[in-house]
Amino acid sequence: MTTAATPRTILAAADDAAIAVAAAHLAAGDLVAFPTETVYGLGGDATNGRAVAGIYAAKGRPSFNPLIVHLPSAEAAARFAVFDPRAARLAAAFWPGALTLVLPKRNDAGLSDLVTAGLGSVALRVPDHEVARALLQASGRPLAAPSANRSGHVSPTTAAHVAADLDGRIAMILDGGPTAVGLESTILDLTGPVARLLRHGGIDRAALEAVLGAPLDDTPVTDDVAPVAPGLLSSHYAPAARVRLDAAAPRPSEAFLGFGPLPAGVTGPAETLSATFDLTEAAANLFAALRRLDAAGAATIAVAPIPAHGLGEAINDRLRRAAAPREGGG
Repeated sequence: MTTAATPRTILAAADDAAIAVAAAHLAAGDLVAFPTETVYGLGGDATNGRAVAGIYAAKGRPSFNPLIVHLPSAEAAARFAVFDPRAARLAAAFWPGALTLVLPKRNDAGLSDLVTAGLGSVALRVPDHEVARALLQASGRPLAAPSANRSGHVSPTTAAHVAADLDGRIAMILDGGPTAVGLESTILDLTGPVARLLRHGGIDRAALEAVLGAPLDDTPVTDDVAPVAPGLLSSHYAPAARVRLDAAAPRPSEAFLGFGPLPAGVTGPAETLSATFDLTEAAANLFAALRRLDAAGAATIAVAPIPAHGLGEAINDRLRRAAAPREGGG
């Protein structure tokens, strides 16, 4: 969180000197936003209850929603959770990368209870981004790091997105440029006998099932009371505007988010996730496009249908949660 010595958030290009300053802030219990390959994360020392409480305060996040702990390696992760053979295979195949594993927490993990929301499990990830990995090495700490935005808002894929939500609320933002994947990590729960897909993300279901040699339980998960992982609230990733799904074209006064070439005759604010129907490009563009259309001021953003395969599953999951009714009506 911002201290008296740092009343304004520092925004710095993520070179070695800035990473050293960021590591010092983390050691002092302050918060630092940093890029990963998925989205920008808001990092705090996962063993420091004050720092973790600061994450919740900066985001305005419900305290029952657990946080993902970021670590530099699978070996480091094994100090905090129990890895069964399934977890070991998945870590070997996908770490570093866009996969979060929910595993039984070790009794001597030493993590703040706020990180796990008091649960007996913990969500762990090894990110695949040179800045994130350098920061984890420099800090020498496990970093609790949800997306670096106000809770429920559209996730940040650039340092400017972070600043728009959190300037003055955190100590520092490391600018590593736009993120490559643009969607949060896939979350897989391995605390039971059948692996449960809790959140679609940067690694698709087919790749996970190929490594596991078994199908996943992919029953859609929404939990507004006691979620076991981030991203399970029914309303999440939401712009200020309403979101209308499966729209062939916008209605008068609506903004439009397309997939493929924009339809003829669109005169209002409009963007396409991918003019060539490329789901990887669409995933990378999703959150930034929603933010730009939201800033245009339309009351509603109409969204074109997105294919429900591969990364399309993750894109549709985010859009459904963005379109869900909000507290206070709608």
